[in-house]
Amino acid sequence: MQILSFKPKQVTKRLTSHLSARGRDVVLNRFGLTAEAKRRTLEEIGQKYGITRERVRQVEEASLNLIKKSDAYKKEQKIFEELKALIHSLGALIAEEELLGHISKDQETQNHIHFYLHLADAFKKHREDDHFRARFSVDEEISAKVHDALRKLYLNLRDEDLVSETEMIKKFLDHLKDVAEHYRNEEVARRWLNLSKKISKNPFGEWGRASSPNVRVRGVKDYAYLIMRQHGSPMHFREVADAIAKTFHKKTHYATYHNELIKDPRFILVGRGIYALEEWGYKPGIAREVIRDILKRSGPMTRDEVVEKVMKERYFKKNTILVNLANSRYFRKNKNDLYTAV
Repeated sequence: MQILSFKPKQVTKRLTSHLSARGRDVVLNRFGLTAEAKRRTLEEIGQKYGITRERVRQVEEASLNLIKKSDAYKKEQKIFEELKALIHSLGALIAEEELLGHISKDQETQNHIHFYLHLADAFKKHREDDHFRARFSVDEEISAKVHDALRKLYLNLRDEDLVSETEMIKKFLDHLKDVAEHYRNEEVARRWLNLSKKISKNPFGEWGRASSPNVRVRGVKDYAYLIMRQHGSPMHFREVADAIAKTFHKKTHYATYHNELIKDPRFILVGRGIYALEEWGYKPGIAREVIRDILKRSGPMTRDEVVEKVMKERYFKKNTILVNLANSRYFRKNKNDLYTAV
């Protein structure tokens, strides 16, 4: 938590002391500056006073303008400078939620800080949109460069991409041009990445497109993909289910995993109940189809070479491979004892 040199409640009291009773009440309730710490809507306040939403908005705007013109506001400039320096130290652009959480865990205190950020011209509030979270900035040039770099980073990612946080930070900084060196560090870069709604990380801390099932994990198949990717080698569906239950505390019947994995092209059945990831190079198909594919790719091979190649791609028993290889409808052995596909 950030230690402030001022007491927010006392500052707010001084800033609003010269307002009319209704004007002060509107401001306090609109920004949640009461013990209840709840931000009231225009409609809620309008119902209290029997006036329209538009009239409440006008009272709020007039009250904020009065504060900005007051002597009390001029006397409190040090707190705005302190907050501005803090935001600069955090990267000059930061998500609203992260900034307020950095200052205090107390909701009422956060509301007071939000009020000051809204009040002073030194802080620019960027509203949440399709690409970015709600955020504050104190440097327009840096803000523009960060937004541009985040957009480029997203466009250069494929849906299936998953990269480590270290690699994602490197990719991001490669897109970020002409920014002061003291901002080009992992801590600040991590805060800037957190601004994006299009880029996110999965439960294992790997980054990618937020819309990807590899990042936005929703169901059995997505959890299975992450588990197998971490494991790095084929797994029986029961092993997958047990690992998901242990890691993510998601329990489902074993049969459900078997049924879900067999329908998803990301997974290849390579043995009895054993699955591998398609991205590892495994191919779907029965034994003779796998043998034929290998012979077409690699050319004529000896029996032992065929067995060795097939065993690297699928979890077939050796005898299953040999029985299929002996089927003259699909495979032929030449005079050099090398097998080819018919």
